[in-house]
Amino acid sequence: MKLLASDASPYARKVRVVLLETEQSDVEVVDTKTNPMANVPELSAANPVGKIPALLRDEGPALYDSRVISRFLNARADGALYPDARLWETLTLEATGDAIMDAAIGIVYEQRLRPTELHWPAWFDAQWGKVERALDALGARWMSHLHGPVDAGHIAVGCALGYLDLRHADRNWRAGRDVLAAWEKDFAARPAMLQTKPA
Repeated sequence: MKLLASDASPYARKVRVVLLETEQSDVEVVDTKTNPMANVPELSAANPVGKIPALLRDEGPALYDSRVISRFLNARADGALYPDARLWETLTLEATGDAIMDAAIGIVYEQRLRPTELHWPAWFDAQWGKVERALDALGARWMSHLHGPVDAGHIAVGCALGYLDLRHADRNWRAGRDVLAAWEKDFAARPAMLQTKPA
């Protein structure tokens, strides 16, 4: 199988972390550069909307969306990243991490792809407001889960926070969030996170 991915994509990083956490070394990671304005033929053939990650399987159609791929890979390895006992909490936490990524990437695309004179400050503020509300919710409601056994929710949140450091370091998401920041520091030291950290 082949995973079409990009080092900087937090969604692709999620899947790469899942591969490492579930000890699956037989999936080839293919560096694939794209953006919302691009049409990369191999990627579009796998995922009609042209987003990464996409998993090209030896049998069956390609899978896309990081949540779909992560669940498939976890099931393939008989992993424990989507535990039945707390499945809905795990899925909700994963969705929260993905929502942080969505908003943070939205800011990046607005900055990079729209002409400067067309930048919309209210858009930046609204997207960052989503990030901050999600971070506050993590600190208020999810720390006991985050301090429990590692699951897909942990991976999504860890990759989301890593992306904030990569692309929005100037906004200092850690300010006033000492408990979440301490958790991130520990989680970022996991071998799978270190091996997938964007350069």
